[in-house]
Amino acid sequence: MAPHLLLVLHILFFLTGLSDTQSVPTVSLVSVKQGGSITIPCLYDLRYRNSVKYWCRGSSILGCSTVVRTDHPMTSGKTSISDDINQRIFTVTMTSLSPSDSDYYWCIVERKNKADDGVQLQLSVTPDTPGLYVDQQEVTGVVGQNVTVRCYYSEAGARGRWCRMGGGGKCLLNSGTLDRPSVTLHQQTNIVTNGNVLTVIMSALRMVDTGWYRCANGDYQMPVHITVNQQTTKQHTTTFTQDISACKSGESAVSCQPSVSNIQT
Repeated sequence: MAPHLLLVLHILFFLTGLSDTQSVPTVSLVSVKQGGSITIPCLYDLRYRNSVKYWCRGSSILGCSTVVRTDHPMTSGKTSISDDINQRIFTVTMTSLSPSDSDYYWCIVERKNKADDGVQLQLSVTPDTPGLYVDQQEVTGVVGQNVTVRCYYSEAGARGRWCRMGGGGKCLLNSGTLDRPSVTLHQQTNIVTNGNVLTVIMSALRMVDTGWYRCANGDYQMPVHITVNQQTTKQHTTTFTQDISACKSGESAVSCQPSVSNIQT
């Protein structure tokens, strides 16, 4: 086959394989302070449940350099990858970040007989205050109670948004609901940093509210994982102890009275 015809076939094959690249959604632009860490969630379709996933660095999916894979290696230097096939999310964690880590990266699913499916994001590592950040990426709540997340951003005049990742990626600019949980949003100025704070309060949590969310402001996004646990029960156990030797020696009746202690579990 002529070389130019072979090239055309390769291009057509690649374009056909990329027709559903939106099936691996993630964040688009993340800003992290130098020395910090970041966890990136990459969602995927049910049909990719048993596929190999990998994290790739570079501006193009064709020429990017593989960093870690879910088959091998799952850890490379300061980068690790894990795959939750039940939730259909694979996550990549990068630690001890430096400005040299700033680049384009890809969440990619490996496919047989087709071009790999992936989506690009940009990581910016800065010695200054990040464009958008949170106190912590992992937040835990209890069924029926509330959880609070604070998102900090510096862009003047802009308003932060709170979104749920996956399921259409619905976002809130004002208080409302995300798949039923009531969400209250407070936008205010941080006097200390002269920046802005978006305070998110999710009320009456349910187990199904466990998952990945994101703060968004302009092009910047920051993923936040919320885990909702069942409320623990408290059981009181009363124990009785008695000084038998004191009773046998004929000491006062007070010494023979059992003492009571409560143990809470």
